[in-house]
Amino acid sequence: MGEILKIVGPVVVGEKMLGAKMYDVVKVGDERLIGEIIKLGGDKATIQVYEETSGLKPGEKIVNTGLPLTVELGPGLLESIYDGIQRPLGEMVKKSGNFISRGVVANALDRNKKWAFNPTAKKGDKVKGGDIIGEVKETDIIVHKIMVPFGVEGELAEIRKGNFSVEETIAFVKNGKEKHELTLMQKWEVRRPRPCTEKLSPNTPLVTGQRIIDTFFPIAKGGTAAIPGPFGSGKTVTQQSLAKFSDCQIIVYVGCGERGNEMTEVLKEFPELLDPKTKKPLMQRTILIANTSNMPVAAREASVYTGITIAEYYRDMGYDVALMADSTSRWAEAMREISGRIEEMPGEEGYPTYLAKRLAEFYERAGRIICVGNPARNGSVSIIGAVSPPGGDVSEPVSQNTLRVTKVFLALDAKLAQRRHFPAINWLKSYSLYTSTLEPTYANYVSSDWTENMRKAMALLQKEAELQEIVQLVGPDALPEKEQAILDAARMIREDFLQQSAFSEIDASASLKKQYRMLKAILKFYNKAIDALDLGVQLKAVTSLKVRESIARMKEITENDVDKKIDAIMGEIDLQFDRMVKEAAR
Repeated sequence: MGEILKIVGPVVVGEKMLGAKMYDVVKVGDERLIGEIIKLGGDKATIQVYEETSGLKPGEKIVNTGLPLTVELGPGLLESIYDGIQRPLGEMVKKSGNFISRGVVANALDRNKKWAFNPTAKKGDKVKGGDIIGEVKETDIIVHKIMVPFGVEGELAEIRKGNFSVEETIAFVKNGKEKHELTLMQKWEVRRPRPCTEKLSPNTPLVTGQRIIDTFFPIAKGGTAAIPGPFGSGKTVTQQSLAKFSDCQIIVYVGCGERGNEMTEVLKEFPELLDPKTKKPLMQRTILIANTSNMPVAAREASVYTGITIAEYYRDMGYDVALMADSTSRWAEAMREISGRIEEMPGEEGYPTYLAKRLAEFYERAGRIICVGNPARNGSVSIIGAVSPPGGDVSEPVSQNTLRVTKVFLALDAKLAQRRHFPAINWLKSYSLYTSTLEPTYANYVSSDWTENMRKAMALLQKEAELQEIVQLVGPDALPEKEQAILDAARMIREDFLQQSAFSEIDASASLKKQYRMLKAILKFYNKAIDALDLGVQLKAVTSLKVRESIARMKEITENDVDKKIDAIMGEIDLQFDRMVKEAAR
């Protein structure tokens, strides 16, 4: 047992701490505040405390638990709302009211609730860490697979069926003289990645329902993406849309240092949302971790590790998991503050010199994998991290180090947001390094000309950007009609395809088939327009065709009517252009 030597904000220095290890969890002071050892020297230990430290005094006791920061993993995680160190906020409210008292402790998983456990293994089976031995129906949507904890191996001496709490024994594993009791719950250190058999190539798209992402800047399952953008450009709304509509089975949403009102919106909205696929509450496949900007700064770092560890746990069951981290800039700022208080040598802009390493370690825990254990299964964790660079300047260290390790860059643009173009993703600055890897998948499951259409559309948008410089000098009417047609086609792509309303039930999300058919119709109109201009038709006649109204309304076509209604639009394009060309030839 040690004693407090000095207190510097959320950092406490303790003495008489011989035998302590890095990252051990300790209980600090008379109120037993939770902290973690981040530096050792002689018999002194530097501790980052995850709670408010005002009122602590030198001489108060420090108790070392001897264990690193761990999370509880088991049935009951879904539909839960936790703080950064996995304390359930619902239970905390019951214990201390709306304002959380210091030193309050609550179990992450309910110890009283009984879960119906159905074994899938039998007595006498040889098992090892990662093997699935049974199932629990956690929600109406998700079946929770009960796995043998890593490090346990042997023969199933007994396995029980029935209703159990997370602490009650469901099986015994015997290995020689050793006998292990298995429960529905296991624990895992948050800073240690969970093992896998093999990492697979990221060749399966993460379908997000957002047209600009799926068509132009696709994310792979098990991939990583960064969403940097200035205040008000739509980072949080974009992440929430990805959480609602991406084709993952599990969503882990980490609000790391965000403003309280933004996190309140998430906490209120998610429990009321319906899952678009199952029509059940979205929370039945969601875990929320809330660590707002007015909460203790040290807990921000823990919240990101807590989130990724829970995500890996569900990945190991064979699920596709999407982790939304909003935002990693606040996490980096917490690291900077703690680093300054323990007097480490600062790096660029005051951030610690290990900033790049920490960011890389976090994003490298993403991936599509072959899971350890039987039966054979694949799972994935995709990480989508928001970055909040000061003033929208992506040359600052957090943005630059994030871009080094992520494969998709979705550049949010404040000017687009001001023009009410949402998602406000700048198509000229963004990129995806998964495009070539995913080409065969799109060709097999959507259409062989998916990539060709995408490149034609992007070429039109890039050509528009070049022509805009001339337009600003001489006006659009001074351009040749074919170049005016490019501007017109690019405007159709921007307004009728890329713009998407998060408030429209139909337009909030679009399937890959709908995205392909919409873009195909716009490109067909453009090709017909160029052909018509070659035959002497005036551009004014082309832009006044009635079919343009139908193209503009394509985004409101329901998924069930996509083929019928877009086929009709394609037919109208042919019909109206043919009629127009005949009239021009007279």
